[in-house]
Amino acid sequence: MRIAVLGAGYAGLTLARKLERTVPDDVEILVVERTGRHLVQHEVHRVIRRPSLADDIVVELDEVLDRAGVRRAEVVDVDPDAGVVTLASGERIDYDYAGVCLGAETAFYDLPGVEDHAAPLKTLDDAERIREEFLDALSAGRPDDPARVVVGGAGLSGVQVAGELAAFAREEDASESVTITLLEQLDEVAPAFPENFRAAVRDQLEARDVEIRTGTGVASADDDSIELETGERLDYDQFVWTGGIRGPDALDGERPAVKNTLRLGDGTFVVGDAARVVDADGEPVPASAQAAVREARSVAENVAKLVEYDREGDDMFEPRLDPFAFDSPGWLVSVGDGAVAQVGPTVLTGRAAKALKTTVGAGYLSSVGAIRNAADLVGEELGYER
Repeated sequence: MRIAVLGAGYAGLTLARKLERTVPDDVEILVVERTGRHLVQHEVHRVIRRPSLADDIVVELDEVLDRAGVRRAEVVDVDPDAGVVTLASGERIDYDYAGVCLGAETAFYDLPGVEDHAAPLKTLDDAERIREEFLDALSAGRPDDPARVVVGGAGLSGVQVAGELAAFAREEDASESVTITLLEQLDEVAPAFPENFRAAVRDQLEARDVEIRTGTGVASADDDSIELETGERLDYDQFVWTGGIRGPDALDGERPAVKNTLRLGDGTFVVGDAARVVDADGEPVPASAQAAVREARSVAENVAKLVEYDREGDDMFEPRLDPFAFDSPGWLVSVGDGAVAQVGPTVLTGRAAKALKTTVGAGYLSSVGAIRNAADLVGEELGYER
């Protein structure tokens, strides 16, 4: 029997590690991941300013998986009906059960010129590109003619990028030589989050002189300007795009809707950002690291039940799978050297929020077995405080 785990982001790595503990040792667990590594995605924005952090947020899969096999390959197609995965090499892999944990890609919504001219932020290479382009913009800007940096999309990723760039400019003594504008089509920054959290995020951005333009959609872009939906043109020296997500190419760019068991077919589950999940309470689950981790734990338990039934069951009905219910303890977002945290109804900023974010980040790395990375991350944070 083979269980395939496709992708090793938050969902994939959590699922593989949980399966190692919940299914019998003679069940094959195969992790297929294009890079052979796990990337702590929610910290990638910090590499724009602190390239040394890259080593702390990359985890080699062989170092944190006990018995799961790792195949370094790109998944290009998943056929849930046949139970077959196709790799970029053309190789086909059969499976009995699979977790599709391929994450999401940046959505450009077919806006003319946006994909060609804007930098996304999904990988370390993206962070390096944004850093280089920002340094180029700073070198061209002057106090009487500042460079203009535009970040499209004010979800948590856009908030983090804008805050990071503002902090970077201060470190370079170039705050007066650059303007950073954050665009959002909806009426609020962090629009999917509670009102008091949104208000605190806006305050933190404004305190760092980030210009916020909500209710402002992008229509198109060319080499040096962005056309807004209003017809206004906005010149830029650097354009970063964090405006949304789409499904992975292996699912034809779609994020399939799955119900609370996250089951797409008899033996196929879609976990994390690759799916649009409705939980046991009938509520849509936000695309986030904490949701992906919790979904993966739930799917691992259900797959273990199905494996046990396949091996030991008789003519009885298939076991009832446990529904996934998402109950977030709160939210965290970095804003430059600061942070905003919501714990229950309480919103924290300043040192308390930053300490909480550091603790959560290190705790996650420890939970996936990357103890050295966790210690190094805390060490980096303490070094920045001095």
